[in-house]
Amino acid sequence: MSATPQGTLLLVDGLSMAFRAFFGLPVENFSTSTGTPTNAVYGFTTMLATLMRDREPTHVAVAFDLPGGTFRTERLPSYKGTRDATPPEFEPQVPLIREMLQALGVASVDKERYEADDLLATYARLGSEAGLRVLVVSGDRDTIQLVNDDVTLLYPRKGVSDLVEFTPDAVREKYGVAPGQYPDLAALVGETSDNLPGVPGVGPKTAAKWIGVYGGLEEILSQADDVPGKAGQSLRDHLDQVRLNRELNHLLTDLEVPLDLEALSYGGADAQAIHEMCDALQFRTLRDRLLPFVVGDAEAPAESRDEVEVVLEGAVDAVTALTGAVTLHVDGRTGADADAWAVGVFHGGEAWGIDLSSLTSAEEESLTGWLADATVPKTLHGAKDAWHSLAARGIELRGIVGDTQIAAFLVNPDQRGFDLDSVLQRYLGAVPSASAGGDELDLGLSTSPGLAAGERAAHVAALADLLDAEVESRGMSDLYADLEIPLVSVLARMEDAGIAVDTAHLDSLSDEALGRAALAAQDAYDAIGGDQVNLGSPKQLQEVLFERLGMPKTRKIKTGYSTDAGSLQELHAKRPHPFLEALLAHRDSTKLAQIIKGLASEVRADGRIHTTFSQTVAATGRLSSRDPNLQNIPIRTDEGHRIREAFVVGAEFETLVTADYSQIEMRIMAHLSGDEALIEAFRGGEDLHRFVGARVFGVEPEDVTPHMRSQVKAMSYGLAYGLSSFGLSKQLGLEVSQAQALMDDYFARFGAVRDYLKGVVAKAREDGYTETIFGRRRYMPDLSSTNRQRREIAERAALNAPIQGSAADLIKRAMLGVEDRLRDERLASRQVLQVHDELVVETAPGERDAVEAILREEMGGAADLAVPLDVNVGAGATWRAAGH
Repeated sequence: MSATPQGTLLLVDGLSMAFRAFFGLPVENFSTSTGTPTNAVYGFTTMLATLMRDREPTHVAVAFDLPGGTFRTERLPSYKGTRDATPPEFEPQVPLIREMLQALGVASVDKERYEADDLLATYARLGSEAGLRVLVVSGDRDTIQLVNDDVTLLYPRKGVSDLVEFTPDAVREKYGVAPGQYPDLAALVGETSDNLPGVPGVGPKTAAKWIGVYGGLEEILSQADDVPGKAGQSLRDHLDQVRLNRELNHLLTDLEVPLDLEALSYGGADAQAIHEMCDALQFRTLRDRLLPFVVGDAEAPAESRDEVEVVLEGAVDAVTALTGAVTLHVDGRTGADADAWAVGVFHGGEAWGIDLSSLTSAEEESLTGWLADATVPKTLHGAKDAWHSLAARGIELRGIVGDTQIAAFLVNPDQRGFDLDSVLQRYLGAVPSASAGGDELDLGLSTSPGLAAGERAAHVAALADLLDAEVESRGMSDLYADLEIPLVSVLARMEDAGIAVDTAHLDSLSDEALGRAALAAQDAYDAIGGDQVNLGSPKQLQEVLFERLGMPKTRKIKTGYSTDAGSLQELHAKRPHPFLEALLAHRDSTKLAQIIKGLASEVRADGRIHTTFSQTVAATGRLSSRDPNLQNIPIRTDEGHRIREAFVVGAEFETLVTADYSQIEMRIMAHLSGDEALIEAFRGGEDLHRFVGARVFGVEPEDVTPHMRSQVKAMSYGLAYGLSSFGLSKQLGLEVSQAQALMDDYFARFGAVRDYLKGVVAKAREDGYTETIFGRRRYMPDLSSTNRQRREIAERAALNAPIQGSAADLIKRAMLGVEDRLRDERLASRQVLQVHDELVVETAPGERDAVEAILREEMGGAADLAVPLDVNVGAGATWRAAGH
């Protein structure tokens, strides 16, 4: 190799590193909303992206083992025969990893009858001969033999992020032999993972000593009679095994490779493919790590926007004279520290930037009036955040007619990352210079807050041109203009109002939860003789459960057997035990205490919680909340009810009024399927689950037992969420065959539901999208994917999208109706929360009856379905007391 390398060749053992990624990240924490595991894909891709960023390879390849045998198993059928069975959650991720590599522009290679290590060895030789610096990434110790002055092995010490560099000196230091002699050492010691036994009584130190004395394995074998001691006799007793080991651990360097070295040259990633993969697998933060690998001329459109000159002098006078549609950008903070420091405006090819901190009183008054003028149509990105930032300065933002953040979400709700930079990257190919102002002063091209805001306003205008057309082409212009955009201001006012909290009650609940956790911990200790094990330590729990108590093994993981919540629930169902019962109780109480603590930390100085509602998180269109997430509060448990007691009516108001829909998913199911039996039940005011149970089990309604009713209820709602017979079996604690029989009985009596569920996926595959009652489309290109895993993810999503999406649209329509009525009737009452299918209104003195009537009328009339919309209404001083 030349003294100065001409580039770097990065070679990765695909399955070896993917397995380590799988075991390094908890599978239960990495899966799509439809249950597809993604931990191996995430960990492997993160590892590769980090390596490519840090090492800057000019050539890259990932080698994979193929299913079936190799020339080594032909020679020795038991080769690697003792390895554990592949975890069922791992296997589906391998095609996804290879598809991710394709998106990244990284070559993946394999060869029948040969292992990935042989390909790595051959490419390492080719790269070295071509003058490249070679980096090999593998968790297989056989690759140590590849190390030389030109080839470095990166060996994982822990997971896939902690990689140890093996150079020739590092190999000698650790093993006492040169890299080329490592196969000799391994032949003597054996390799458990390959099912190659070594010489009994001979460890690495003895083997290294022999190699140092005799010079190598051939010399050792030829002089075996001279090797002294019991170890020498053991060697003589196992000469054939040692020779076989050496034959099998030799890596081939002369294969005919599937791609030549030039084909491994790295040319950059495919931006669209990365977005599609990250969308399909619901990766948020990973997308940001991968997009820097995109190369090419995709930045040209964005750069053309950077050329727009931003006018600063006289900007307020120019802007406030505008009466036509404008694009607006507000730079500022939101949340408890909300404020705005700059406004950018774009109109007719011109951009203006206004530094809010440098305005005269006359300019501020003029700008405030213009921003509050509802007759000036304004398009923004993240309009609700802008509303809050300006409100903190006493400025009202009105006239919002467009929001490119929401438009981007409507176009593809399965994407992740709808902040301005992410959407600009996706649609314009580049990210503009950072915002300036306050303590976030831009260090790039922008030199003032106004200039930065003006540049961003120009970019938002470019986005609006693209996205408005896309929304229209997808048939959602009415949904966008008449539902989502008007909702922005409604949600902003709800967030601004917040809801009052009894902090003393929260503190009391927290103390009680922690007390119950302590008692449960003591019960757990008592159940095992008083030993105070760490109930949060998986290692100690494994020792107690599987060794001391002899419990059935749970799902196999790298460190033993799983002790996650789901696994312990299943174990407790199979083998009840006081320790398990106490452990689960301890976890429940600890989790509850964490929820309560999280709520308490979000109470602001005004004594109220101001959650943030998002229209761009749930792909179905449902609203989500964060800081805090109020959807985390248990709905039907005693603990959840007591937490709701902490949400109270504010000092200047009289009561809280709550209203929610009864069985909304099932009513939408009845409407969409047209099933006459279900429609008849709803129209007749029947107890739906008793009605369905009577038909499924073939008994009279009065003979439906509570157990029958709960089974039918679980199945009915499960069907609305695309639940499979396997999922139903887990939920009800039945055998899969029993769950399937229950579903078959259900479909035999409600045939239109069966036909609808079968037809919805077929229609979505034909159309390319699902559609709600109100026209919300969810495009699903993966329904036609050749990748089975991605196709099945899309099929499960297609099952529930129309039902869940229609329910989302329905509550949003109701919120708009309620807001309009409250304003039209000049009531001081206000909406403060929307959680699941429930609205909470804080009612002013003397307005309770009017509010209840508005809620019933607007929620009940939000849609004209084949079945009536049943609305439950309640009132009280606390959220719980207002329940029904």
